[in-house]
Amino acid sequence: MDGAAALSAPEGDSVLERITKDVIAQLKSVYDPEIPVDIYELGLIYKVDFNEGVVDIEMTLTAPACPVAGEMPGWVQEAVAKVEGVDSVRVNLVFEPPWTSSMMSDEAKLELNML
Repeated sequence: MDGAAALSAPEGDSVLERITKDVIAQLKSVYDPEIPVDIYELGLIYKVDFNEGVVDIEMTLTAPACPVAGEMPGWVQEAVAKVEGVDSVRVNLVFEPPWTSSMMSDEAKLELNML
């Protein structure tokens, strides 16, 4: 994972590598409905921890008044819960630090013609 988003766990390396890949794939399946880029590339995922089957995610929104603020954490929870080896997912919505476009990946910036 890049930036502040990091997956850590006391699991075997191969298991952690697979789960990391699968969690990232699932995070990339969730899109901000107002921006045609997934939440992972937008930089909305701040932290992901995995411990004994439990995934804890800290994420933000592009703005606190985002129209899907009440729904997006559930979308993330549902997506990540599909990963084999994940027993439960807890999503914590945070607003510190505030999201800025500088948190976006180059891929996202390219998609939005910002490069």
